[in-house]
Amino acid sequence: MTEFEIDDLDRKILKMVAANARVPFLEIARECNVSGAAIHQRIQKLTAQGVVKGSEFIIDPQKVGFHTCAYMGLCLNDAGDCSAVVEALEKVPEVVECHYTTGKYAMYLKVYARDNAHFLHIIHNCIQSIPGVSGTETLISLDEAFRRQIPVDGE
Repeated sequence: MTEFEIDDLDRKILKMVAANARVPFLEIARECNVSGAAIHQRIQKLTAQGVVKGSEFIIDPQKVGFHTCAYMGLCLNDAGDCSAVVEALEKVPEVVECHYTTGKYAMYLKVYARDNAHFLHIIHNCIQSIPGVSGTETLISLDEAFRRQIPVDGE
């Protein structure tokens, strides 16, 4: 993986857009004492380098009816099953994150469901039925204490 050289201006821009992805470029320019064009060019550079991966609206799962959040470790029959399992998991819309991991599990998932009955359906009918999945272990999240971006100022 390539690590890019990030200067102080890039860090200040990243800090501002991480706090609010909708902040106008001109507001960032005023705060950074540079032109709007300079900010636009920097954001384009950071995006092209893959430092910034777009922007998004974050939907509150509970507000749209998804009251159960869980983390699930997946065991596989064989390491060669990874690609096929990931392809099958991508078809399950309630699986919002999938990570390859070390240790006991080959993968770790973040899953949202409307309620426990819906979650049971997802486990039995959508995940454990995937060829190559040999077992799962689930932790239900009771509440999210906080979420944040990584620090961009070297702290």
